[in-house]
Amino acid sequence: MIKVAPSLLSADFQKMGAEVQRMADAGADWLHFDVMDGQFVPNISFGMPILTAAAKGPLPVDAHLMIANPEKYIDAFAECGAKIITVHAEATNHLHRALQMIRAAGCLAGVALNPATSPECLRYVMGDFDLALVMSVNPGFGGQKMIPACIDKVAEIRAMLDKAGLKAIVEVDGGVNTKTALPLMRAGADMLVAGSALFGAPDAAAFIREIRMADAARL
Repeated sequence: MIKVAPSLLSADFQKMGAEVQRMADAGADWLHFDVMDGQFVPNISFGMPILTAAAKGPLPVDAHLMIANPEKYIDAFAECGAKIITVHAEATNHLHRALQMIRAAGCLAGVALNPATSPECLRYVMGDFDLALVMSVNPGFGGQKMIPACIDKVAEIRAMLDKAGLKAIVEVDGGVNTKTALPLMRAGADMLVAGSALFGAPDAAAFIREIRMADAARL
């Protein structure tokens, strides 16, 4: 069954605790926590104190580090309560080492790929990550439309994992809504990150149910 991870970048920051609980009550599986440094991406977002607060809620937190040299901060985000830490292949010169550090810190290890990054880079760290995150928009800002070419990338990564006999999660972040979810799920996505479409929906629980019903219908 497809899993849904609300992106806190689209939450109402004035009532973050209530927003986290609202997403849990709506049936979300994880929280997606976008960390931006203004260098790797042209925006600045949350830091460790807010992650510490979010991690006290009922949902596990995936810290998506859209930052340069993420190795410097892996242990700190793990100590703040992240259960999953995702780093960008483009942001580190030592991806294998970064993934080892994440697992050594007791977290699941994720690799994120920007829209123009080939999945081929995953071939050399197969078995060293627990999650592959396909960015279906250029990272840095919420509310963007999904880049359609990323659907093929999802299918390519799923095929690579299946061929290797690996069960890593394929996650998609960017432009996810009730219309784009189905082609992504058909391509092999296991986890969908939903931001503005989910937080802006009149009924968050109905939004998540609609995605899961579409997933069930395709099986």
